[in-house]
Amino acid sequence: MKRVQLIGIAWLYLCCFPAVTASASSDQMKFFSCTDYHCDTGKMVSLTPGQWQSIRNLFSADSSPAEERENIRYAIALFENMVGAITGTWRDLAGNFAGAGQPGQLDCISESKNTSTYLQLMFDDGLLKWHEVEERQVRHPFIFNTHWTAVIADRSNGERFAVDSWFRDNGQPPHIQPLADWLKGRE
Repeated sequence: MKRVQLIGIAWLYLCCFPAVTASASSDQMKFFSCTDYHCDTGKMVSLTPGQWQSIRNLFSADSSPAEERENIRYAIALFENMVGAITGTWRDLAGNFAGAGQPGQLDCISESKNTSTYLQLMFDDGLLKWHEVEERQVRHPFIFNTHWTAVIADRSNGERFAVDSWFRDNGQPPHIQPLADWLKGRE
């Protein structure tokens, strides 16, 4: 009888323990984060379960698309703070010129790629109930003034929004505005 119990326990351990381990480690998925201009270099990053939970806590009671967009702003800021401490991009200043040439300074290409990554991670985790992530967008108001942004779309009406973290220092909530206004260069 004891032998049957031991076999049962061994079977349970071998069959179930890997599943529990896989489930727990899914919170620690790795993602690429740009660390310089044009995203020429970057680093693979993973957040701890506690860090992921702090992101999740921001989305516990979104009751409207507008409320979710506001929570997205704070989640992106939190991502930037956590990832910046790992990658050195905590030094990133708004725009391109204040921190030009400094380690950890990002341009709009890198900012939009990182923001798109964070948005996709939140979407994949089921946090975005009112929005979906779309391809990044570029605007060309002048020949030398090309600018990139991350984009989300409101699922209830299809309206698209720019999520632009380039205008703010690392860890500050990004601007979110209708994409049509962003494409025209409106603040």
